[in-house]
Amino acid sequence: MTEDEIRPIINKLLKKVAPETEPEKLKPDDNIQQTLAMDSFDYLQFIIGMDEEFGIKTPEEDYGRIMTLRDLLGYVMKIKK
Repeated sequence: MTEDEIRPIINKLLKKVAPETEPEKLKPDDNIQQTLAMDSFDYLQFIIGMDEEFGIKTPEEDYGRIMTLRDLLGYVMKIKK
């Protein structure tokens, strides 16, 4: 999958968890949780949704590695090669 394919899906998932936000305005190095003012439960719900959407299983130890949009896109692209 490419970044152009992944980004709209991520935006949709973020919007579902945090409907009052504008995830499409995230910059590559923005911390997703902080920029969108998501609490840890919301972020966990996003990770679960992402796993379901992409058919992956993100180990808990990887949660801290996917904090920015750039990290997240790279993570999904690596897994979905």
